Amino acid sequence: MSVQHGLDEVLAISPVIPVLVIDNIEDALPLARALSAGGLKVLEVTLRTEAALQAITELRAACPELIIGAGTILNSEHYRQAVAAGSQFIVSPGVCEEVLQEAEKHDVPLLPGASTLSEMMALLARGYQTLKFFPAELNGGAKFLKTVGAVIPQLRFCPTGGISPSNAGDYLQLDNVACIGGSWMASGALVAEKQWQKISADSAAAVALKN
Repeated sequence: MSVQHGLDEVLAISPVIPVLVIDNIEDALPLARALSAGGLKVLEVTLRTEAALQAITELRAACPELIIGAGTILNSEHYRQAVAAGSQFIVSPGVCEEVLQEAEKHDVPLLPGASTLSEMMALLARGYQTLKFFPAELNGGAKFLKTVGAVIPQLRFCPTGGISPSNAGDYLQLDNVACIGGSWMASGALVAEKQWQKISADSAAAVALKN
């Protein structure tokens, strides 16, 4: 089975994947419901906090209509923990042999990060055709990805990093962009203030970016 089996179908669900940093477990469910109410059905919970793994498990149980992934996977232990917690896809900011080898042991697909043509070519040679482009804005943004599309048309991307409503359209109009990742609709400030209605409204606006 391909290490990315089913991933393209997941990335096609929503034009934007919210990249979530969940500090307090009690925020996980209302945050997910607010994002879902706005139309965002695929969520990436980053393993940057102690609450992340528990949040993934609880969201899988409480929100079966959502696709829950794990991000900021840096090593094989992270990968195993994320899979055990119930993650339906895995996202890494870059690549290393340890993570690539671990991915081959699981049915949970990996979206590996790449920022250079050399990394992209190496991943393509390993069978990866859908990549995370990170950090997007610091590495040439939409203009760079447009150039990549001309020389490596087999690849598709989920760019993340520095993307906001003001530049999201530049990425989403590219043929080699499957979706984008962003955190503006679920910023730390909005979550801390429990602005669930605002998060839902911003999520609906994010969905409309593709139209």
